[in-house]
Amino acid sequence: MLRKTRTCLTAGAAVLTLALTLAAPATATDDYGLPSLTGTSQAMTGEEFRLGRAWLRQFHARAPIWQDPIAQEYVETLLGRLMPHSGLSDTRSVVVLVDSRTLNAFAVPGGVIGVNAGLFAFADEEDAVASVLAHELGHLSQRHYARGQARAEQTQLPAMAAMLAGMLIAASGGGDAGIAAAMGSQAAFIQDQLAYSRRFEQEADRLGLQTMAQAGFDPEAMVRMFRAMQRQVSLQGGNPPEFLLTHPLTESRISDAESRASQLEAIRPREGDPSYHLVRARALLTVNQRDPQQAATRLAQSDAPQAVQRYLDALIAAHNGQTDTALSQLDAIARELPDLAIIPASAADVAFQAGRYEDAIERSRRILRLMPGHMPATRTLGEALLQHDPNEAYRILRDLSERRSEDPQVFALLAEAAGRSGREAWGHLARAEHMQLTGDIQRAIRQLDVARQVAEQSGDGNALARIEQRREAFVGYRETMEKFR
Repeated sequence: MLRKTRTCLTAGAAVLTLALTLAAPATATDDYGLPSLTGTSQAMTGEEFRLGRAWLRQFHARAPIWQDPIAQEYVETLLGRLMPHSGLSDTRSVVVLVDSRTLNAFAVPGGVIGVNAGLFAFADEEDAVASVLAHELGHLSQRHYARGQARAEQTQLPAMAAMLAGMLIAASGGGDAGIAAAMGSQAAFIQDQLAYSRRFEQEADRLGLQTMAQAGFDPEAMVRMFRAMQRQVSLQGGNPPEFLLTHPLTESRISDAESRASQLEAIRPREGDPSYHLVRARALLTVNQRDPQQAATRLAQSDAPQAVQRYLDALIAAHNGQTDTALSQLDAIARELPDLAIIPASAADVAFQAGRYEDAIERSRRILRLMPGHMPATRTLGEALLQHDPNEAYRILRDLSERRSEDPQVFALLAEAAGRSGREAWGHLARAEHMQLTGDIQRAIRQLDVARQVAEQSGDGNALARIEQRREAFVGYRETMEKFR
């Protein structure tokens, strides 16, 4: 069964699309006619990084997050394949998944890359999703937001803060009015710079195509994705997918991409791997929670392998409370496809969600013996151990929090483990981390003060040192987040 988000579903993720700046020098791309960008202005400033991470905290507080560690790791792995070929020298990134059926992806300063569940639901092949991500990385490597602001003769950081604040209006709800308010903050820039933004789209396409080919993806998939979006516009009576609201798609742009893609071919193309289809099945179930059979119908309309359709049937069985059936089906598929960790990790999660903690622990440990550090299995193991061995759960979740310092849910689990294992000061500290990661910085600072009092009373010098260190960081976060008010 898929984890359900703890935040409410909002309408706003639809406009979180404009690729902003993750500054880094571009690689030489003479064949693509891209500009030569040199000098210190191309290096991401500390202020840009802090602003983007502050935005991420606000986003976590207001947007519908798709809590699916299996899909999360898949997207991170996919980006990991693309990034070395994207021209980005600063690869500090955080992936956020959005629980929205809209077709969308976005990138903002600080290396925040967002993907809607609806992108997977729309695209029936991995290379199509890779094309969208490669395009976003092209915007980042070429610093299109910064260049656009310079053309408009605006001060970069204040304008960036205003833009990001406007995007958060949409994420906080309000239906069409919320979307209109967010788009209003962008309207002048988008309308006044439309021709320039089309040039940016072409640049991002060209660099994205090159990135795809070098990473082993089919460049033609970008053209296929464009054509599919174009068909959707026609079917919806001219209403474009949300991704196109700030990524204008023209026939000349498609033709340019088609011409350039025909001159490229994937370097070291990958063998067929059903991992994408498995994650797509999870996304389809997420966006069709009220009618799971619709997810099965959508998947059957694609070229997904038969094993993937059985995988989705198992997830639907788990969703309907048929745990034995789901686990039996997943175990059978795992025997057929023994090299795919997604399947046994899904079974461990199904067992956990059904309250079968000992089974979830055993299954997770089996995965981790073969794949040490596997994130979904580690998280399931930590959650399941909370019910049986809070001390061991704390150890596992503490290590996971060090690897995933921007993940609010990991810190929520860590706080619970600390409390259950008698580490009161550390529990307050973990709760403070969760609060600051979800934008509640004032409460987070107050929670740190509580943690300090507890640490002083218990004589925990290690906790005291860490609390003081984090308090200084929290105050810095608060100053940056003030830019959104």
